[in-house]
Amino acid sequence: MVAYLLQSVLIFALIKSLVVEAFYLPGVAPTTYHEGDDLPLLVNHLTPSQFYKHYDIEQHDTGDKESFLYSYDYYYSKFHFCQPDHLEKQPESLGSIIFGDRIYNSPFKLQLLKNVECQSLCKSVIPGDDAKFINKLILNGFFQNWIIDRLPAARKMQDKKTNQIFYGNGFELGLVDVLEVEARSTDDEPEVEINNKKNVFSPRAKVNEVPYFVNHFDIQIEYHDRGEDNYRVVGVTVNPASIKRDNLESCDSTGKSLVLSETEDNEVYFTYSVKYIKSDTVWATRWDKYLHVYDPKIQWFSLINFSTIVVLLSSVMLHSLYSALKNDLARYNQLNLDNDFEEETGWKLIHGDVFRSPNRALLLSVLVGSGAQLALMIITTILFACLGFLSPSSRGSLTTVMFLLYAIFGSFGSYASMATYKFFNGKAWRINLVLTPILVPGSILTVVLGLNFFLVFKHSSGAIPFQTMLMLVLLWFVISIPLSAIGSVVAWKKCNWDEHPTKTNQIARQIPFQPWYLQTVPVALIAGIFPFGSIAVELYFIYSSLWFNKIYYMFGFLFFSFVLLALTTSLITVLLTYHSLCTENWKWQWRSFAVGGCGCAFYVFCHSILFTKFRLGGLTTIVLYLGYSLLVSGLSCLVTGAIGFFSSLVLVRKIYSCVKVD
Repeated sequence: MVAYLLQSVLIFALIKSLVVEAFYLPGVAPTTYHEGDDLPLLVNHLTPSQFYKHYDIEQHDTGDKESFLYSYDYYYSKFHFCQPDHLEKQPESLGSIIFGDRIYNSPFKLQLLKNVECQSLCKSVIPGDDAKFINKLILNGFFQNWIIDRLPAARKMQDKKTNQIFYGNGFELGLVDVLEVEARSTDDEPEVEINNKKNVFSPRAKVNEVPYFVNHFDIQIEYHDRGEDNYRVVGVTVNPASIKRDNLESCDSTGKSLVLSETEDNEVYFTYSVKYIKSDTVWATRWDKYLHVYDPKIQWFSLINFSTIVVLLSSVMLHSLYSALKNDLARYNQLNLDNDFEEETGWKLIHGDVFRSPNRALLLSVLVGSGAQLALMIITTILFACLGFLSPSSRGSLTTVMFLLYAIFGSFGSYASMATYKFFNGKAWRINLVLTPILVPGSILTVVLGLNFFLVFKHSSGAIPFQTMLMLVLLWFVISIPLSAIGSVVAWKKCNWDEHPTKTNQIARQIPFQPWYLQTVPVALIAGIFPFGSIAVELYFIYSSLWFNKIYYMFGFLFFSFVLLALTTSLITVLLTYHSLCTENWKWQWRSFAVGGCGCAFYVFCHSILFTKFRLGGLTTIVLYLGYSLLVSGLSCLVTGAIGFFSSLVLVRKIYSCVKVD
């Protein structure tokens, strides 16, 4: 009893610590300010915004091809930004920490409705070696990220297709200008816009770029007047500027931009201005300007196309499968009634082998159970997001909820794993009980730990702290493993999946020769095209959010895409499993998992490589990107593989329970 109470207290404490910052219902917790109230400005990590530079021409003269896919702490010593008198780290959720958020207070002094012109912040000395590091980040498009009243400080942008003005998350660490182009320009070369100047460059051009370090910030804060001296912040934008100054007191522009010397010390004077702008935007809709959809017609077009394909595919397949099964069942049962000794053919011929335990049945059951657990976590998280329970103002809430749901759904995953193992007539149920909550999560943790060492070596803020890693392990052992054990025990005692419609022969039947195009690998690659197509467009936006700190919120599209993914995977796998049975191949278990999962996962990984346009550079960047891409592909293989296996399992049990076998 004492142990049970202790475990309950630990679970409650963990859940409270994980989600205290995670859940936020829109419209419930606005902050109302009065004139003159302090408006805290918080600073977050610096993040990359793109794979390469500010324009799309080949880079031949940079000398350093390293790209960045990891973030840096705002107060990392090499930046030499102004610091407050007392540095305070802000409380963050588990998901926020895992994705590299490191939020601190700042020396900026903002008071509501108090405009400020060129306020001095501090003087900083940047050595030449640190200036070289900063210039490299500027050339690679790094952005600063500030937060005011839970809103990200943004830059105004315009969608060229719709001419719509929206707010892009973050603003530039520095600006880039092109001083000289050493090549002939031709009329047929592409026109590129750089710093509002249109230029024509040859792809073989030698481009000399100059990075300008930003040291002045024009902060514009939009507020909504609710009357009676009640105001709410509804928008924050920052216009960064690079101004070379000789002293901190003078705010007069010298007409020159600040270029950091890489050979000597640089004196940098930081200043800022604040302007308050009245807005008609109400607090409940203030995120609308941040959540911009780039050409939603592409997503609708993709979803409609693949919805049509799924409907047609399912109609043709179900009709064909129903007709074939109806004829097969009628013929087989008629033969039994007439005592006809005509030799059986087709899928009925292997009724004595189709329920035979496959090779490595224990491993397959663990993978299937883990895939089911992941699928349930994904669909539940997406539903929560669609219903508005996970607001972008609560940083990391989506990731925190995913971890929590994954731990809770450990019982369902272990139930599915043990039930599958019983279906295979497995006897080592204790090993299954132990492996299911350990094998896949342990493998994920090992990969993340290995990649984390690269982030630590680069002093990145994306490196997961030891305390957070300990919290994950504690969450795993306190919640996930006990619930998994309960699910396994219930399945072993209550589940009756080991009752098969037909008896298994003692001697396995030899499988006829299968052409190469019916082998598992070619079939999986062909079958994977259709499930991948249903999520290809959404993958682009997901990767942009993961790597480049962009806000992802199109959960309606994502939910529809996941449903299409599940339906397409199920239909394709059922069709190919039936065809495999008709060719007297009774080894459908691993085949259905591979057809459902491996093909789609292969294309997911290929898409991640093509997403970079082969512009990765630097050992750390390559290792991180390939490592996390392989991890995402592996998890997608588990999810779609589990869907394919259970779809085939339902088909096999159904058709062999309908046929009469002597």
